[in-house]
Amino acid sequence: MRTKLSRVPKLFAKKRDPSEQRLVDFLEKKFNYRPIDLDLFIDALTHKSFSNTREECESNERLEYLGDTVIDLIVAHYLYDRFPNEDEGYLTKVKAKIVNRKMLAYIGGELELESYMRYRKGRSIKVATLEGNAMEALIGAMYLDSDYDTTRAVFEKYVIKKFINFKEVLSQEMDFKSLLLIWGQKNKFNISFEIIDEATKENDFIYTARVIINNKEWGMGKGTAKKEAEQNASNETMTLLGLH
Repeated sequence: MRTKLSRVPKLFAKKRDPSEQRLVDFLEKKFNYRPIDLDLFIDALTHKSFSNTREECESNERLEYLGDTVIDLIVAHYLYDRFPNEDEGYLTKVKAKIVNRKMLAYIGGELELESYMRYRKGRSIKVATLEGNAMEALIGAMYLDSDYDTTRAVFEKYVIKKFINFKEVLSQEMDFKSLLLIWGQKNKFNISFEIIDEATKENDFIYTARVIINNKEWGMGKGTAKKEAEQNASNETMTLLGLH
């Protein structure tokens, strides 16, 4: 782990190689941000498939973890200010549409993060996932390299206002099952659905679904279609988890 001393600019720092200068140019062009400790941003763009084959090379996993939390707070802060008359439930649903793997992967793709990343190309690596994780790691690196206010200003101006179409986001319907799966993905929980009672004449053709989280049974729901039963089971599970 890097110490604070390693983040102090050196008066006689060595000349950057072309790849380092290219990264600096990228940060300045896309975020109007000039890094103090470039190593943080190099780490942010280093996948474990690369770092595992090198000594004294850090992957972006820890920065990804930090960036995930920072982005969550920035977006929550932004929505709190933008929608002063909306309640907690509304803000949570809108945030879930913005802070998710699909959106972060889209933003990372638009920024062409793959071309700045260090990773071993292979069939087992999904580029979209790689770029989404790197996006989180970059924000984590920026937070450590500066502070919350600076990172928030950059993210709002160069990410939210540039890549988030609120008219489109607000028009999207967010169902209980999607919200639950997004929550599970964010917290690395394995969520599955089980139909425990098929629709038959004996039960008035009603399906019963159950939510399973990390092999533990949670909410149940009924419906005339499997999707409806899963929606109702998700709704009950979110209530039990205190997510409403």
